[in-house]
Amino acid sequence: MDVTWQMLLMVCPLVFLAGFVDAVAGGGGLISLPAYYLAGLPPVLAAGTNKLSACLGTITSSVQYALKGKVLWRIGLLAAAGAFPGSWLGTAFLQMIPENTVRIIMVIVIPLFALLVWHRDASKVRTRPAPRHISLLALGTGLVIGFYDGLIGPGTGTLLILMFTLALGMETVHASGTAKIVNLASNLAALVSLIAAGKVLWLLGLPAAAAGMAGNLLGARMTIRSGGGFIRIMMTVVLCLLLAKMLLDVV
Repeated sequence: MDVTWQMLLMVCPLVFLAGFVDAVAGGGGLISLPAYYLAGLPPVLAAGTNKLSACLGTITSSVQYALKGKVLWRIGLLAAAGAFPGSWLGTAFLQMIPENTVRIIMVIVIPLFALLVWHRDASKVRTRPAPRHISLLALGTGLVIGFYDGLIGPGTGTLLILMFTLALGMETVHASGTAKIVNLASNLAALVSLIAAGKVLWLLGLPAAAAGMAGNLLGARMTIRSGGGFIRIMMTVVLCLLLAKMLLDVV
């Protein structure tokens, strides 16, 4: 497939925006994947090219969070380990139920997620579970969010941040930084298989990835500087985008 300047001009700014949003609150794929569709890429090629830009962008934001000490590695790695079987289970479950049923459920549930985001000040550290329970909760969080990723997909990073704050009592910026490690693990696994299948449009994906890395860099730095209030605003935006997508899919 040939890559034109028009495609680059359409995709790169949107991937920059997606990278910014993803670095702050997750859910950047709600912006970046449709950008590749707008450029005329077929679904599988769009998915592979999107994973390339998403992976490189997530590496950029992960490094920023890690350098500032905003990643809790033990929790992140345990959640990533739980996410792999969770994603497999979610994908298997998806094949057993009507597709529209899942979307209707999400239309009902997403506003509840938004209420949880604003229920109390997420910038303050919540009551943390006992240390002996943290490993189990981290694995369980990864399993639940991995299941959602396999079943639904969009907005996974946003829900991961929400689960880290609610279930593990994490401060919001640490939750955002730690979520990047889980996202990176799942994205890399998907990217490897898509590259092997030849489903990446490199001439578009690499310039878009550069734009996404710039967006991730800006988003991570703003989040570290601005704190939890900024994350809650961006999470609300992502949840609104996700609700809009689900409503359109149902209709």
